[in-house]
Amino acid sequence: MAENYRGIDYETILAWVEDGIGYLQFNRPKAFNAVNYKLLLEATEALNFFSDDPEVKVIIICGNENAFAAGADLKAVAGYTAFEARDFLDKVHQCMFAIEDNHKPTVAAVRGLALGGGLETVMACDIHIIAENATLGLPEINLGIFPGAGGTQRFPRITSMNIAKQYILTGDFFDAQTALRIGLANMVVPAEEVMDAAKKMARKLAKKSPLALREAKNAVNMSMNYDIKAGCRAEQIAWSMLFASEDQKEGMNAFLESRKAEFKGK
Repeated sequence: MAENYRGIDYETILAWVEDGIGYLQFNRPKAFNAVNYKLLLEATEALNFFSDDPEVKVIIICGNENAFAAGADLKAVAGYTAFEARDFLDKVHQCMFAIEDNHKPTVAAVRGLALGGGLETVMACDIHIIAENATLGLPEINLGIFPGAGGTQRFPRITSMNIAKQYILTGDFFDAQTALRIGLANMVVPAEEVMDAAKKMARKLAKKSPLALREAKNAVNMSMNYDIKAGCRAEQIAWSMLFASEDQKEGMNAFLESRKAEFKGK
């Protein structure tokens, strides 16, 4: 692993950059990477740094071999008042949008458990690579609550209304093959191959124009909020703006000259 990103020693995450890929690894192994206030603050900070760093082309978000993340740390949140719970979710949503709105594509590399807020974090990522033996689910309903990190919004957008309701209302766990069948997984691979598959995907994305990736990601995200005419108009504006970039000229000229494009993000 490369050196700590910007020399920062985080308590609950590991963050580093290697070959243009920013890595964010949840690092509370004894708690199965359960999410607490400190983790949210540190992850959000690292994600925002990655978003603004021209060296970072793609972000891989991962846990360890036992858990991607096992949801909220109940020892920390169980005693919250209503206002404390709301403040906690403010930080949760800041972190989720730091992933979803990040200028860089995000790849979730999922091994072990991805439960509750852990699975909701996966949903906020752009590409989902899931281990064959992963266990997924939104069990919050069994605690007298329901998913609060965007699961009620992103799950039906990614899959369907009835599938989302099934797993949110029952709290049932499901496996990687089910995730693939319902459209939640982009690919399922053996656990020992998850990080290699994530790196392969990240390297492929890193070769594209950073400007085009950013605008394409945003256009797809906004399709969930616009009607088709408004969405196409937003797409038109973003597409046209790319013609002011060096990357557009390089990409089209490289094609016409039968060579590989070298994008610079300008």
